[in-house]
Amino acid sequence: MAGTALVVGASGIVGSATAALLVEQGWTVHGLARRPVEQAGVLPVAADLQDAAATAAALADVRPDAVFITTWLRQDSEAENIRVNSAMVRNLLDGLPRATGPRHVALVTGLKHYLGPFEAYGKGSLPQTPFREDQGRLDVENFYYAQEDEVFAAAARDGFTWSVHRPHTVIGKAVGNAMNMGTTLAVYATLCRETGRPFTFPGSAAQWNGLTDMTDARQLARQLLWAATTPAAANEAFNIVNGDVFRWSWMWGRIAEWFGIEAVPFDGVLRPLEQQMAGDAPLWRQIAEREGLAEPDLNRLASPWHTDADLGRPIEVVTDMSKSRRLGFTAYQPTDDAFFALFDELRADRLIP
Repeated sequence: MAGTALVVGASGIVGSATAALLVEQGWTVHGLARRPVEQAGVLPVAADLQDAAATAAALADVRPDAVFITTWLRQDSEAENIRVNSAMVRNLLDGLPRATGPRHVALVTGLKHYLGPFEAYGKGSLPQTPFREDQGRLDVENFYYAQEDEVFAAAARDGFTWSVHRPHTVIGKAVGNAMNMGTTLAVYATLCRETGRPFTFPGSAAQWNGLTDMTDARQLARQLLWAATTPAAANEAFNIVNGDVFRWSWMWGRIAEWFGIEAVPFDGVLRPLEQQMAGDAPLWRQIAEREGLAEPDLNRLASPWHTDADLGRPIEVVTDMSKSRRLGFTAYQPTDDAFFALFDELRADRLIP
């Protein structure tokens, strides 16, 4: 049943996909961002969640049935990540009108719940894979835990139900996003095709040979909507991936084929994209000007550091989806098709040639 939604971070990869699905399903959708962009059917709300008073003012006339929190701000340390991002969630939930507050709040976090934050990513004592929701928090400070605690406290105070959603690496389109593997790989492949440089896997042998999974932003949006409208899903945390598993030794060739280039056999040597692409900004600007692309700033399209973090992990990472499947969420998305759909969209929107 459609209602009124507030999508927080509506211009991001997850937020834009969620807003689009809600509009398609007949919801009235308010899209909150610091600098809202035009989105079909979405009512823009401009707010900086770090400013409590301004957030409350911006939300004064918004009466959402469901709130979808899909945003965060990266800081220089995990202590700052915790301080800033917990305050953003708190300011948001405190700023919503109490008398007509939401019935459900969904928070998107991720597999760093199991793998640890950036400063301790993939280190120390980690739970066994595949990751399951009943595996507890790590004994380490983590801004995901701080965000959850803000949602739990507000739910206890205001009486709404909640859900937490933990995707693996998200595939989707958003310019200026800090965690954007799909577009990063598209830009990297384009640069390799342009220069004749080898299309070299930048990550670890564990990632090249091991099993992994990913999350299409549209798949995540489907689960967010399902949880907000399914009573049995109330007050639960859910993993969310596409439903298939693959090895990068297979996927790398699939991506290369789409771009009409040859994948170089992996030789076991780490070659991070952050190093490979360090001097490519001027070249990308030249390509953009020649091809009439919409975004000439390489830094607004590619996030090599984040792609390196995922592809450089020394451990195999796969995610269990049994919990939500048992409750009725059965959507499925082949990951290679997710990449190809993104590449088609990037080309149609003149973000890659």
